[in-house]
Amino acid sequence: MNLSIVIPLLNEQESLPELHNWIKKVMDSHNFSYEIWFIDDGSTDHSWQIIQSLSKENPNVKGIRFFRNYGKSQALHAGFARTNGDVVITMDADLQDSPDEIPELYNMITQGDYDLVSGWKKKRYDSVIGKNLPSKLFNWAARKTSGVKLHDFNCGLKAYNKNVVKNIEVSGEMHRYIPVLAKNAGFSKIGEKVVQHQARKYGHSKFGMNRFINGFLDLITIWFLSTFGKRPMHLFGALGVLMFLIGFISAGFIGFFKLWKLYHQEPTILVTDNPWFYISLATMVIGTQLFLAGFLGEIILRTKSDEERYKIEQEF
Repeated sequence: MNLSIVIPLLNEQESLPELHNWIKKVMDSHNFSYEIWFIDDGSTDHSWQIIQSLSKENPNVKGIRFFRNYGKSQALHAGFARTNGDVVITMDADLQDSPDEIPELYNMITQGDYDLVSGWKKKRYDSVIGKNLPSKLFNWAARKTSGVKLHDFNCGLKAYNKNVVKNIEVSGEMHRYIPVLAKNAGFSKIGEKVVQHQARKYGHSKFGMNRFINGFLDLITIWFLSTFGKRPMHLFGALGVLMFLIGFISAGFIGFFKLWKLYHQEPTILVTDNPWFYISLATMVIGTQLFLAGFLGEIILRTKSDEERYKIEQEF
């Protein structure tokens, strides 16, 4: 099979028929063998009923319905696990991503130049204050932190070699950082393509300030996981030892000067009246806790089992 198209969605009943017909037209015109996975992430409108009717009309349409809204990352995870195509395309369901871009994205992957190609919506039709400016700040921070030189990390339109989606773990809210996850997994051929961005035709954007804040928090998380995720003791253990040594050396100086004053019969104060006593005590306690955190992290890493991150209500 040439292509698998994975489309996560939430309450997009108006756009689904038009999107399906558009994709089908492109697929038929290029003689692609394909499958379309619609992942209904807990929609409360008639999106699922429309997906069911589309599957009766087109046997290449497949669907997954979650019991409730689990998030885009979980939807992509479920779709990636079921894809059969040599190339996997992801796109949003709101008609802001153009299916006409798919053939060129497909060629960029199959020609062997790239493992992953991310869309770049160079000209956007979103609100400047509400989405454009936050996205620019977010993408700048992501480039600086991850080392992956992309202009638009959050673009839903991406193309993957099948090996990429089968070897990365998309969880939490990490869908924004799939290129970083791919890089960390050893897929270094990551490219970018300027794609057409269209104004939203139906419904309203689900982007909010909470998603902007969460994006930066996830950026910190993925930096930590990519750097110390397999060796937490290297971070927490090192910090713990450093803090403990600072406290131990401070306590040593307090004891030394106490003995020095006693030896020279000079007036002294109680050790507990010296503020450095509490500083040294606190740093040793914190150092011990950090060391234990690293130790526990290593134990958890070696004994953890895969958890079920979402519940599927229906699938066909």
